[in-house]
Amino acid sequence: MSQFSSEDEAELQYLLRQLLKSTKDRISGAPSIECAEEILLHLEETDKKFHNYELVRYLRQHVDRSLGALVEAETELGAGGDAGASAHDIHAVTRRTRDSAEYKQMMQTLKNTMSLVVESLINKFEEDQLRKEETYRDNLPGASEGRFNDNCSDSDSSFNHVSKGKQLQALAEQLDSSQPKEVRWEALQKLCCAPPSDVLSCETWNSLRTSLSAVLDDRDPDLILKFFAKTSSSSPFNLTREIYSSLAKSLEGYFLSHKLSLPIGSDGIDVTRPDISRLLKQMRLINDFQKEMPSFWIRHPEKYMEEVIESTFSLLSVHPDLGLASPGTEKALEPVYLLALLDIKATWFNKWMHSYYSRAVIFRLLERKYKSLIVAAVQQCLQHLSDCEHRSPQTSGSSQWSIYIRSELEYAFFVHSLCVLGKVLIYTNGRKLFPIKIRKHKDLYSLTDLVVTLINIMYQHPQPPRTDPSHTVSLAPRSLVTELLWMLCEQTESAAECIYQSPVIETLLAPLIRLLNGEQVSPAGSLTHIADVLARIASTDRGLALFLNDKSLDLSSSKGHIIVQFTQRLLDKDLPSLGRWEMSPAVCGAFLFACRQMYNTCEGLQILRPYGLHSCIAAALKEVPRVVSPISGPSLIWEETLQDSLLHFAATPKGLLLLQSTGALDHCVAYMYSRFIKKLQVSRCEKFGYGVMVTQVAATAPGVMALLNSGYVQELVVKLWSVLECGREDLRVVHPKSTPMDPIDRSCLKSFLALVNLLSSGASVWALLRGQPLPQREAYPLREVPSTIADLMDRLIAVDSDAKINSLFNYEQSHTFGLRLLCVLCCDLDSFLLLESQYALCSMLLLRQKENVTEPAEAQGQLILDRLSVERNHLLVRVCAVGGPSERRLPPRALQEGPDPYPWPMFLSYPSAPPQCYTLDAAMLPQSKQGKILTSKCAGTHARTHARTHARTHARTQARTHARMQTSLWVIMNMNVFIMCELFPRYGRSLGLLKDEGTEELALLLKHSHLFLAAQRATTHPSILTATDWLAATLFLMMAGDGERARRWLVDFSSLLCSAFLWPARMHSSVHLPAPVAASGIPPVYWCTAHYVEMLLKAEVPLVHSAFRMSGFTPSQICLQWLNQCFWNYLDWPEVCHYVSTCVLMGPDYQVYVCVAVLKHMQPDILLHTQAQDLQVYLKVSQRPHRPPHLTSPCCTSTQGVCQYGAVQGLGGVLCMGGSYLSGQTHR
Repeated sequence: MSQFSSEDEAELQYLLRQLLKSTKDRISGAPSIECAEEILLHLEETDKKFHNYELVRYLRQHVDRSLGALVEAETELGAGGDAGASAHDIHAVTRRTRDSAEYKQMMQTLKNTMSLVVESLINKFEEDQLRKEETYRDNLPGASEGRFNDNCSDSDSSFNHVSKGKQLQALAEQLDSSQPKEVRWEALQKLCCAPPSDVLSCETWNSLRTSLSAVLDDRDPDLILKFFAKTSSSSPFNLTREIYSSLAKSLEGYFLSHKLSLPIGSDGIDVTRPDISRLLKQMRLINDFQKEMPSFWIRHPEKYMEEVIESTFSLLSVHPDLGLASPGTEKALEPVYLLALLDIKATWFNKWMHSYYSRAVIFRLLERKYKSLIVAAVQQCLQHLSDCEHRSPQTSGSSQWSIYIRSELEYAFFVHSLCVLGKVLIYTNGRKLFPIKIRKHKDLYSLTDLVVTLINIMYQHPQPPRTDPSHTVSLAPRSLVTELLWMLCEQTESAAECIYQSPVIETLLAPLIRLLNGEQVSPAGSLTHIADVLARIASTDRGLALFLNDKSLDLSSSKGHIIVQFTQRLLDKDLPSLGRWEMSPAVCGAFLFACRQMYNTCEGLQILRPYGLHSCIAAALKEVPRVVSPISGPSLIWEETLQDSLLHFAATPKGLLLLQSTGALDHCVAYMYSRFIKKLQVSRCEKFGYGVMVTQVAATAPGVMALLNSGYVQELVVKLWSVLECGREDLRVVHPKSTPMDPIDRSCLKSFLALVNLLSSGASVWALLRGQPLPQREAYPLREVPSTIADLMDRLIAVDSDAKINSLFNYEQSHTFGLRLLCVLCCDLDSFLLLESQYALCSMLLLRQKENVTEPAEAQGQLILDRLSVERNHLLVRVCAVGGPSERRLPPRALQEGPDPYPWPMFLSYPSAPPQCYTLDAAMLPQSKQGKILTSKCAGTHARTHARTHARTHARTQARTHARMQTSLWVIMNMNVFIMCELFPRYGRSLGLLKDEGTEELALLLKHSHLFLAAQRATTHPSILTATDWLAATLFLMMAGDGERARRWLVDFSSLLCSAFLWPARMHSSVHLPAPVAASGIPPVYWCTAHYVEMLLKAEVPLVHSAFRMSGFTPSQICLQWLNQCFWNYLDWPEVCHYVSTCVLMGPDYQVYVCVAVLKHMQPDILLHTQAQDLQVYLKVSQRPHRPPHLTSPCCTSTQGVCQYGAVQGLGGVLCMGGSYLSGQTHR
């Protein structure tokens, strides 16, 4: 059935009219016709009730009747017995249905019918408008004489205007209060029918306004209120403020002349009573004016706005000196009570305070004339607190919703006052209104007194009087005060003046202290709100310092210790004065969240670590029953709360070690991944996502394995491939991808940085790739998506066959992406040694470079210069030329304009030295004093001892290592030694430190060092990385190639505590560490040195610390790389010598100062690259000097840090005793 009958058309017309009425508010609010059309076109997306409209239901039924049989036939035909193709058949059936003749006929009929219906509606609307105009003309006085008839040609003449003015003058006289009521009523009716523009533009408007104000006092002012509402909506602001002022003055006069009082006892005010109803209607119109006027008063002179604000304040300050009587006595009903009933949360005041334009006027008027409004609001809060303290059981509201008893009116006034005060306190000029003089208070009432009063209200009042389920939570005093305190905490100035005061913090902590002392606290239901406020305070730097360092309370510990002690006893259920409900998971979770704001920072964890809170949370997590259910029940929520609390220990290096010690790292990382893929917010106090935490976890071998097991690594690889090449599903391409102009396109940048963060640490690269061969298949399907890092390297980096090239849709872009990633990975020398020893990447790159010629079959073919060949040349020079920024030159990654686009020679041989132009002459390089002294002392003995030492050590080493060389790990280590012995003696010769090869001597030193350290290892688990001994290689060059002397120095140095940090290979799985720490695979350089680097960086260079957080990178990762490889390739040789000598002589805390000094010197570049969104790449591959050239050592820039942290806090001793901290007993 596709045809419509006349009855159908009538029904459609009725249904369409109903739809337009239902959407009237949406359409009328549209600024233009085009916007109204867009609203109707997208109504299904924006209106939840769309499918409930009768018109939509009718159209759906019509489609079913017209096309139902066709769809069923097409479905049966398309199925064809193949059940597996049902998903594809849906699209096919839809397409065939839309192409059918029945569908086209139905749509054509429907369009024609709806066009007729719409045209009919338009005609009826025009008829209605004409009928209303005729009625208006007939009702005007003198219409029969034609005085308002505009049919003549001179309708716009001055005579016509004079007639209208005279008519309005007559209406003004009839509206005079001396006229009978019937006359005034008839005149008002006629006035309401007149166009508002005529009324407002007439010369008699002032006298008319006076008469209208008098009409407001009548018992039935509905008509005049309608006139005011109609007129204000179509009049300029200067006239609107006159109408508003008239309303306000009329109300003010009424309240002054009529002595209305609040009810006493159980009596109430009935809002249906005529006089109260009339006042509420007038106040409602005023409140509507208040909400609308801020949207346009900025376009008018300030005096207009000031008049509106002053008339409002004058109305609200009626009877300001009545004071607050004691309960049971008579009290006047003031305008603010009615305004509070209509707008309990003071929305009008929030809008007025939004812009500085109006805010300045408000504060000026409050300061000069209407400070009594602030006094009345504060007095109402005090009265409310007094009522709560003396009221026995909570009195319920009236059973009739039209009647409000006194307590309900007082509560509405209290909520209104609280919202107004909250807006006032967050601004500096608002806080300047305090202190104020309060009745029955001898001293001035300060800001601190007010905040303490509000906190006590939060403790006293459980629920609002009128228990409306939709408003109970939002209007509860606890929730309102908590929101106000949150607002104050968000502003630095307001928090400092209102929150960070000893009386305020003491009031917040008083219930916790009493509960810790075994005293009963009533009511205890406010504990959750206390925890929320404490968490918000601790989330700021100033509040965190207040909790951790201030000991102003009458206790031996700081405020942070009180919170942690209370939380710990909550977890242990060791608070007998609390009932079962007060120790519920919700309360525990709230206080855990407050503690999290402290222990997820380095300084907070350092102070709170002795409490062993991580162990308490892990123990509570083990007690949670494991219930597998898709429904989120209380047990599941509590389990997620504990996992989330444990997970945030991973925000700092030392916290990650504590999390690893609990054995819950895998579970917490899996929980983080589940939230990460859902793009959920970390918490209400966190500004950034999980990026920093993922990077922190990925810095260690157990952390990156937890990420791998959770599925994060696979998700990252798949997402990268879908952006770079293709996804798993063949989705329809609406807009083709733009051709990438940069080596790393903006669409791939986020995935690239995520991979860099994941693989930034050598430990993570070893954990993910050691023993993982590249697939090296003969064919690669185009739609195959890699899922592991090894697969990604095989497809993007090791592109050494035609099959791999042909499998890439965007070969040049994808391979460039892989080479850029490889370049970043190889900046970590541990990662480079693994990749080169396991995959021989340099040989592969050289082979591809030699094949990239014009005539591959001929040996003398000309090398092709393209993006890939230039990128490969840069990468080969970077990994084969060792040295600091002043000791090697890296070729550019782009061609230049001119006849010679790339004047740099190509690197075409390995492992031989790169072309001479990439390394600087030794005579031109500066040499450190330490290097000169060590070289001169070793030069005379080197020749005599070399042969004897080599023979003795070689025989001993061969005997001890014969059995170990059979394992794959030792094979990799031998390959690493081989590569090191090829690269670094060459570096020593370029510096003039070595006179001969030195390869064998360095190999013997490294192998002897390995055996010496292996004897001190607690475990040899194959999954734990065997660290490369970069300090031994550095000492070998510092000793001018004297391996025996370097060995003796290392043996002697191992007896010093600072060797645990300067010699990372020594502490790898060492017996000198506690067993859990040794088995964790997390080095002390990370959980101790890097931890203090982050702590000092936040205190000394906060901009750099914030830049790291915004980039999703961590200072600990780059510092871990620098320290592990002794700043090789980042500092020149003299600075490397300075670093080693300074740390040996001055102590391991100078490791921290060196890193902070280097990062402080790099601050301008760090901030610049943070804006460019490539900070981690810059820090890894940058070849700019990391120190000012005029300084002899980076440590010189950290003298202030040495004095502040080394001497005052004993940071050096803390570093040296870091291992004992973990093995010590936790106290409670």
